[in-house]
Amino acid sequence: MALWFNKHLNKLMYTSGALIIIGLIFMFLGYSAVRDITFVLATLIGIGPIIHRAWSALMVKSFSIELLITIAVAGALFIQEFTEGAIVTFLFLFGAFLEKRTLAKTRSSIQSLLDMAPNTARVMREGEIVEVDIDEVAVGETVIVQPGGKIPVDGTIIKGTAQINESAISGESVLQNKTLKDEVFSGSVIDTGYIELEAVKVGEDTTFSKIIEMVEEASERKSGTEKFLNRFAQYYTPGIVVLAVLVGIITQNIHLAITFLVIACPGALIIGAPVAYVAGIGNSAKKGVLVKGGETIDQFAKIDTVIFDKTGTLTEGRPSVTSVAVYNDMSEDEVLAISASLEQVSEHHLGRTIIKEAEDRKLGDRLEVEDPEAIKARGVSGVIGTDKYYIGNKKLIDEQNIKISDTILENYISEQKEGQTAIFITKNDEVIGLISIMDRIKEDALEAVKTLRDKGAKKLVMLTGDNRYAAEKVANILGLDEFHAELLPDEKMAYIEEEQAENSKVMMVGDGINDAPALALSDVGVAIGHGGTDIAMETADVVLMSQKLSKLAIGYTMSRLTFNVMLQNTAIALLTVVLLLLGVVYGYIHLASGMLIHQASVLAVILNAMRLMPMNRKDNEEEVTAKEATA
Repeated sequence: MALWFNKHLNKLMYTSGALIIIGLIFMFLGYSAVRDITFVLATLIGIGPIIHRAWSALMVKSFSIELLITIAVAGALFIQEFTEGAIVTFLFLFGAFLEKRTLAKTRSSIQSLLDMAPNTARVMREGEIVEVDIDEVAVGETVIVQPGGKIPVDGTIIKGTAQINESAISGESVLQNKTLKDEVFSGSVIDTGYIELEAVKVGEDTTFSKIIEMVEEASERKSGTEKFLNRFAQYYTPGIVVLAVLVGIITQNIHLAITFLVIACPGALIIGAPVAYVAGIGNSAKKGVLVKGGETIDQFAKIDTVIFDKTGTLTEGRPSVTSVAVYNDMSEDEVLAISASLEQVSEHHLGRTIIKEAEDRKLGDRLEVEDPEAIKARGVSGVIGTDKYYIGNKKLIDEQNIKISDTILENYISEQKEGQTAIFITKNDEVIGLISIMDRIKEDALEAVKTLRDKGAKKLVMLTGDNRYAAEKVANILGLDEFHAELLPDEKMAYIEEEQAENSKVMMVGDGINDAPALALSDVGVAIGHGGTDIAMETADVVLMSQKLSKLAIGYTMSRLTFNVMLQNTAIALLTVVLLLLGVVYGYIHLASGMLIHQASVLAVILNAMRLMPMNRKDNEEEVTAKEATA
C-alpha cells in the first residue's frame, strides 16, 4: 500500500487540486451543492496517503504529523467545513510533493557520488580481455583501462601511463600523471593514456566504496539535535491533541480546536535539522571531506583548539635523506646499507625513507638481520653477523647508555637546528653514523592555518615525536601558538586530556597509526586520507581525501555553515508556530491559511538548507567562504 501511495502521490495531488478548482467554479456559478460534493471528493482522494502514514506510525507507537492532519480533516468534515478540509488535504499533499523534490536535490551531491561508481571492469583472463561485473574482479587480476574509462578497482600500474582525474576520491579536478608502480583508485577516470593494473583492493574494500559507505552512514547517523527533536515530537504530538480537545471543551468552538491542531504541526521543526545535515555532508563529500554524521558536524562547528601532528600532516610526509655522516672507516653506502637492512622491520616513515635512499643508490640486497626489534617511538635494533646495531633517535641512544662524542653531538645539534631530523646508527655501543632527513612543509599549510584561525579556532598546537629543533622551525613558519616535540603516543593523548579538562573543544589532525589513539580521544578526529593509514581513517570522525590541508579548512568552514543553517531552520520553525498561534488567538488565521503558512515554513527550511549545496560544477573553495558570509 505504501508503495502504491508513493507511486501515485502526484496523481492524487493533481486530482484533488482539479476537483477543488471545479468546486470553486461551481461556487461562483451559484451551485453550492455541487461545490460541496467536489470538495468532499477532493478531501477523500487526498486523505488516503495521509491516513496511511498516520496508521503506519501508530503501528510502531509513534505519533506523527499526519495523525494531527487526519484528525483535523475528519473534524472539518464533521462540522461541514468542506472547503477548508479539501484545501488542507491538498496543501499537505502539495507540501509533501515539494518536500520530496527539494530533499532529492539536497541529496544530489551524494547521488552524484553513487553515479561515479563503476559497474563493470575489463580484465585479462586466459590471454583474452573480457568484460565482467565489478563484483567479479579478484585480487591479483590484471585490469585494463582505456582513455575515458573509469578505474574499477584500487591497484598498482604494471603497464602504461595516463593522466587521471581523481576528483571522485580527493575532490580535486587537477589531472594526476600516473606511471609504473603508481597507485590508482576506484572511481578515478582516465583522461588520456592507457594502463594495465594489478588489482589490490576490489569490491567493498576499494577506497571509493568506503567513501560511499561512509557518506551513506553519515547521512543516516543522527546528531544530538535531531535525536532531541525526534524525542520531542513523540511527546509533542499527543500533547497537542490533548490541548486541542481542551480548547474545544473550553471555548465550545470545534473549528478553533481543529485549527489549533493544524497550525501546531511541528513539520518544519522536525525536518529543518536533518535536511541541513544531509546537504552539508553531501557537499563536503563532493569537496573531498568525509564528515561522519550530524553529531560530528555539531562538534566540528564548536572546535576552538586544533592539534596537528607534524609529519604527513603539516609536512608533505615524503622526507628524503639529505646527508650521511660516517664516524668510522666505513663508507656512506655501507652505513646506509646496514641502516636499510635494520629498518626492514619498521613501519615508521623515516625508516621507509632510509630504505628508499638505499634503493635509489642501488645498494643491492638487504643484509641478513638476526633478532630484529622495532622499538616503539625510538628506532630499531638487530644483529648483523656478530655485531649489535641500533638505529634511532637520541632517546634510544641515551637509554642504551651509548656515549656520544662532543664532535658528533655538535653535528647532531647543527642538523636539528636546520630543521632536519638526525638519526643515529651505532655498532657495538659506538656511534658510527648520522643520517639526516628533511621533510618540507606543505604549500597550503600556512593558508589553512590562517583560515582556521579566521573562522574561530583560538588555539593551534603541534604535537610531534620529531626533535625539538625541527618542530620549532615548522611552528614558527606556520605561526602556531604552541608546539611540543619528542612525544610518545600516550603523551599526545595526555595533552589532549589536559585541554579537554579545561573545557576546550579539541580537534586532532593526523595521518599515522600512532595518531589513531589521539584521533579517537579528541572531540573531533581528522585523518589525512588518500595515503593515510586505514586505521587512522576508520578511527577518525572526519577524513580528508587529499593530502592538502586546504581540505581541513573547507571541512571546518562547511561544518560551521551547516550548523548555522540548522540553527536558522530551528528558529524559522519555532517563529512560525508562535506567529500562527498568535494569529489564531486574534482571529487572523484559519484552517486553510494556517496550513498554507505551515507548508510554506517547511519549504522555507528546505530552501535554506539548499544554500549548502554547490551551485555549479566548478565547486571551488571560494564558494564556501562566500556562503558563510551570508549565513
